[in-house]
Amino acid sequence: MRIGLLGGSFNPAHSGHRAISLAAIEALGLDEVWWLVSPGNPLKDKATDMAPFNVRFASARQMAGHAPIRVSAIEQRLGTRYTVDTLAKVQRLYRGHEFIWLMGEDNLVNFDRWKGWRHIATSIPIAVIARPGYDHAARAVSAMGWLRRFFRPAHQAKNWTTWRLPALVLLRFRPDPTSATRLRAADPNWHRRFARRVAGADTADPPTQ
Repeated sequence: MRIGLLGGSFNPAHSGHRAISLAAIEALGLDEVWWLVSPGNPLKDKATDMAPFNVRFASARQMAGHAPIRVSAIEQRLGTRYTVDTLAKVQRLYRGHEFIWLMGEDNLVNFDRWKGWRHIATSIPIAVIARPGYDHAARAVSAMGWLRRFFRPAHQAKNWTTWRLPALVLLRFRPDPTSATRLRAADPNWHRRFARRVAGADTADPPTQ
């Protein structure tokens, strides 16, 4: 299995998450994308508008629908808070799978603030999804001084399982302007629509065999 991993708060999940996941499946030749719903983002822990985990999980399940997107609560189950720790455990649990990390270009801007960011880059291929307005900021971050030499051409994206690490590829898709921040601003009580679904939510993860 060729799996793309997309981590995030999904507060709430929206059409942009779905669009980039489906586009990445095509561009990278993936079998599935797994949405890793974070129980808590260390860079966003001071946020006062973070909905409860089960509500965010329910919104992701609804948005994923019947697409080849698996919504996972594995970070909550493993008790991990940092991507570097999550990836190490996921790669051990699912040794028969090939994984690539999916991240928005906006996250690349603060990638050097992530715990163990260099270790992440040497342990898994990374597909960076371009976002309008972030090109200049992403090129200017200090991490790019080290990462720049490891970028691969987009036309080789389907060959990512053969790349020597570190390896990154920048993918450009038709932009989806949807933003979780704007959705929350427009509907601060969005999470109430999902509350009645939370009690019976299935948060099972893929089998490890």
